[in-house]
Amino acid sequence: MKKYFALRLLPPRPGFAHDMTTEERSIMQQHVAYWRTLMDKDMVVVFGPVMDPAGVYGLGVVSAEGTEQIEELIRNDPANGLNRYEYHQMMAVVAEK
Repeated sequence: MKKYFALRLLPPRPGFAHDMTTEERSIMQQHVAYWRTLMDKDMVVVFGPVMDPAGVYGLGVVSAEGTEQIEELIRNDPANGLNRYEYHQMMAVVAEK
Protein backbone atom coordinates (compact mmCIF):
# COMPACT_ATOMS: atom_id res chain seq x y z
CA MET A 1 0.00 0.00 0.00
CA LYS A 2 1.31 3.44 -0.94
CA LYS A 3 2.15 5.83 1.84
CA TYR A 4 2.49 9.54 1.31
CA PHE A 5 5.04 11.84 2.87
CA ALA A 6 5.33 15.62 3.03
CA LEU A 7 8.96 16.67 2.57
CA ARG A 8 10.20 20.11 3.50
CA LEU A 9 13.50 21.28 2.04
CA LEU A 10 15.15 23.84 4.31
CA PRO A 11 17.71 26.15 2.70
CA PRO A 12 21.16 26.86 4.15
CA ARG A 13 20.34 30.55 4.78
CA PRO A 14 17.26 32.81 4.75
CA GLY A 15 17.99 34.57 1.45
CA PHE A 16 19.11 31.42 -0.41
CA ALA A 17 16.37 31.57 -3.08
CA HIS A 18 17.55 35.05 -4.06
CA ASP A 19 21.31 34.96 -3.51
CA MET A 20 22.46 31.51 -4.69
CA THR A 21 25.99 31.27 -5.99
CA THR A 22 26.60 29.86 -9.46
CA GLU A 23 27.63 26.53 -7.89
CA GLU A 24 24.53 26.43 -5.67
CA ARG A 25 22.26 27.22 -8.64
CA SER A 26 23.83 24.32 -10.54
CA ILE A 27 23.17 21.98 -7.61
CA MET A 28 19.56 23.18 -7.39
CA GLN A 29 19.07 22.58 -11.13
CA GLN A 30 20.30 19.00 -10.59
CA HIS A 31 17.91 18.77 -7.62
CA VAL A 32 14.94 19.77 -9.81
CA ALA A 33 15.95 17.27 -12.51
CA TYR A 34 16.25 14.51 -9.88
CA TRP A 35 12.75 15.09 -8.46
CA ARG A 36 11.29 15.52 -11.98
CA THR A 37 12.61 12.03 -12.82
CA LEU A 38 10.86 10.66 -9.73
CA MET A 39 7.70 12.52 -10.73
CA ASP A 40 7.85 10.85 -14.14
CA LYS A 41 7.89 7.51 -12.26
CA ASP A 42 4.69 8.52 -10.37
CA MET A 43 6.51 8.75 -7.05
CA VAL A 44 6.11 12.51 -6.65
CA VAL A 45 2.68 14.14 -6.56
CA VAL A 46 3.92 17.73 -6.44
CA PHE A 47 7.10 19.64 -5.56
CA GLY A 48 8.46 23.15 -5.71
CA PRO A 49 9.39 26.26 -3.76
CA VAL A 50 6.90 27.79 -1.33
CA MET A 51 7.14 31.57 -1.55
CA ASP A 52 6.63 32.18 2.17
CA PRO A 53 7.36 35.84 3.02
CA ALA A 54 9.10 34.62 6.18
CA GLY A 55 11.52 32.56 4.06
CA VAL A 56 11.29 30.47 0.91
CA TYR A 57 11.48 26.68 1.38
CA GLY A 58 10.85 23.63 -0.76
CA LEU A 59 7.86 21.33 -0.38
CA GLY A 60 7.09 17.98 -1.95
CA VAL A 61 4.51 15.25 -1.57
CA VAL A 62 5.99 11.84 -2.32
CA SER A 63 4.57 8.32 -2.41
CA ALA A 64 6.81 5.61 -1.04
CA GLU A 65 6.75 2.23 0.67
CA GLY A 66 8.02 3.67 3.93
CA THR A 67 10.54 5.87 5.69
CA GLU A 68 13.50 3.80 4.49
CA GLN A 69 12.63 4.62 0.88
CA ILE A 70 12.11 8.31 1.70
CA GLU A 71 15.51 8.45 3.41
CA GLU A 72 17.11 6.82 0.36
CA LEU A 73 15.49 9.37 -1.97
CA ILE A 74 16.76 12.19 0.24
CA ARG A 75 20.29 10.68 0.39
CA ASN A 76 20.39 10.55 -3.43
CA ASP A 77 19.21 14.14 -3.91
CA PRO A 78 22.06 16.26 -5.32
CA ALA A 79 20.94 19.12 -3.02
CA ASN A 80 21.14 16.99 0.14
CA GLY A 81 23.93 18.46 2.23
CA LEU A 82 23.54 21.91 0.75
CA ASN A 83 20.00 21.96 2.15
CA ARG A 84 18.42 19.79 4.81
CA TYR A 85 15.15 17.89 4.88
CA GLU A 86 12.32 17.33 7.30
CA TYR A 87 9.63 14.79 6.44
CA HIS A 88 6.48 13.34 7.93
CA GLN A 89 3.97 10.76 6.82
CA MET A 90 0.84 12.33 5.42
CA MET A 91 -2.70 10.97 5.48
CA ALA A 92 -3.22 12.10 1.89
CA VAL A 93 -6.35 12.01 -0.19
CA VAL A 94 -5.20 11.68 -3.80
CA ALA A 95 -7.27 11.86 -6.98
CA GLU A 96 -7.48 8.57 -8.87
CA LYS A 97 -5.95 8.54 -12.33
